[in-house]
Amino acid sequence: MENNQPIIVKRVKKVEGGGHGGAWKIAFADFAIAMMAFFMVMWLMSSATPEQKKLISGYFQDPVGFTDSASPHVIDLGGTPTPAPDRTLNPEPQSDTQEEQAPAEDSRADVDKLQAESIAEEIERERLELLLQELQAKTEENPQMQNFKDQILFEITQDGLRIQITDAENRPMFASGSAQLQPYFEDILLAMTDTIAAVPNKISVSGHTDAQPYAGRGDYGNWELSADRANAARRVLVAGGYKDEQVARVVGYASSALFDREHPLNPINRRIDIVVLTKKAQRAIEGQLKGGSADKPADPAAPSASAPPGEGDPLPKEQLEQRLNIFEDGVLKMD
Repeated sequence: MENNQPIIVKRVKKVEGGGHGGAWKIAFADFAIAMMAFFMVMWLMSSATPEQKKLISGYFQDPVGFTDSASPHVIDLGGTPTPAPDRTLNPEPQSDTQEEQAPAEDSRADVDKLQAESIAEEIERERLELLLQELQAKTEENPQMQNFKDQILFEITQDGLRIQITDAENRPMFASGSAQLQPYFEDILLAMTDTIAAVPNKISVSGHTDAQPYAGRGDYGNWELSADRANAARRVLVAGGYKDEQVARVVGYASSALFDREHPLNPINRRIDIVVLTKKAQRAIEGQLKGGSADKPADPAAPSASAPPGEGDPLPKEQLEQRLNIFEDGVLKMD
């Protein structure tokens, strides 16, 4: 009996790595590249300026319209590409770009100005810190100043470097109830004059008294006394070689800005403040900067503040003239 049934041969193909091939790896690599490209595009779109976005749009709409002299890159790498008016078929990107260039340039100019001011303020602060270190070193090394180093205080404030020379119970700076300097106080001022004069910043000199009312003439009180004492300190600095035109202000505060508020009669409240001013504080004093902090008395309890509590808002001119007594050579000075 013949067997006409066909013979079927089954060949099993062995696949390495289980039942899956390696095609998924290629697909995953393509997906990873696509995602990387997507995030690159998103990052570029978020970081690109409006001008750059206009240039990118103009490039894809009319690549031939870009001049040969401009940068070959769409993003500005040293030359900003602009569409050529005689070769482009899409004049809109050109007009929009030109309209936005002017305000963009103004904004960049403002940013550059702010950066320049910030750098200048940082340099000025470093200069004042170096001056502070030099004055502290001179206080430690100078025999005339060593005995009074506890009465000399240095600190950096927002208005500049403040030098406070305070009274002590047994070592007053002035004769009682007068503006006559003691010889050792003159020596302290003369010893610091050369160091202060080494910087181009102007200074402000202010006098302070304690809360004890002045017992003397009826028309002469602590306001006049503190101003006369500040002016006497200024005269010593000028006699020591400091330029008189470098003095921005001489003012008396009486007992309105006590150093020790809890003890108004403490001798430390009787003091002379010399502030090596920053340019910003100097402009505030000279009236070039409205609302400047240097127009208000310093608060010794807060090194970073320049006004007593409750006087943070700028006052009208009439009230300022009532609150501040600005004297020069014993005469009220009105600008």
